Amino acid sequence: MSGKRRAAYERGLRAESLAAFYLRCKGYRILARRYLGGGGEADIIVRRGDVIAFVEVKARKTFEQGLYALDQEKRRRMSRAARHWLSRYPGAEHLTWRGDALLLSPWRWPRHLPNAIELIFD
Repeated sequence: MSGKRRAAYERGLRAESLAAFYLRCKGYRILARRYLGGGGEADIIVRRGDVIAFVEVKARKTFEQGLYALDQEKRRRMSRAARHWLSRYPGAEHLTWRGDALLLSPWRWPRHLPNAIELIFD
């Protein structure tokens, strides 16, 4: 792995750790981190009450850049991971599922956007 790629990977891990801590402080229970399955990925999977949230973490210089990075391909990949995870946990079928975004920007509080990513279940 090249130096730039390694640095980006490590920044991503730190961002996801900070996001997981932030979500725990908001009362969410972490079910999985860096979930890969069904040809997709979800950075964090959390539960609070009757809600299962598949969370995409974006750390950028501005929140707007983070929002811009939530493209159609990211939505498809997260949806594939969500379908795969839900197929492995049939007890979750009666819960509410959603795709959240958690945006991180230097010197700003994290911004959690529930339902920011529409999950596709066709």
